[in-house]
Amino acid sequence: MARASKAVAEQHRIDIERSSSRLFKEYGLHGVTVSQVMADAGLTHGGFYGHFASKDELAAIACARSFTESGQRWDKRIAEANGDGRDARRRLLDPYLTQTHRDDAGNGCTAAALTGDVAREPADKPIHAAYVTGVREMVEAWRGTLPNPDSPEANDTALAQIALLIGTIAIARASRGDPLSDAFIEAARRQLLDPQFDPDAPDPRSHTD
Repeated sequence: MARASKAVAEQHRIDIERSSSRLFKEYGLHGVTVSQVMADAGLTHGGFYGHFASKDELAAIACARSFTESGQRWDKRIAEANGDGRDARRRLLDPYLTQTHRDDAGNGCTAAALTGDVAREPADKPIHAAYVTGVREMVEAWRGTLPNPDSPEANDTALAQIALLIGTIAIARASRGDPLSDAFIEAARRQLLDPQFDPDAPDPRSHTD
């Protein structure tokens, strides 16, 4: 019975983390209460403090979980490219730079959804470390698909292109309802797939007759 109770408690904790992750991304860190998180998870408010010391602690843990889960999806897509860096990046950006992703923040990228919220949080809040770690892992995954991934050039490219991905979705959400929103998404796709910005793209000047 004790083992079963422990398993139930662990499942409750997972349910709370997943509910809070989705709600925080959809409504913001301060747009969601503990009661709303617990209700979404199908639990009572009183059970919250049996799992977490505070909402701040939950926010950091939920943020880290969300980054981990999205990182696993990225790793799978990269592996499916079988070492083809350009194909790997296309597999990552194809579902990312879309109107579907823009319109579904709750199930989308943690970095894009929480950038503004985390920026406004005091520097000593634990979510800062969780956010920075998650974004750093995104950069490292993207850099791993680039030629000479350990070079300073690859690091700069990865930083700039991840910033373009995250920033595009954040701005597209803020401008949703205006044609500019779709224009940001389409422009970012063209930029990231353009040979000028893709280090693996064939050089159009090099060809044989």
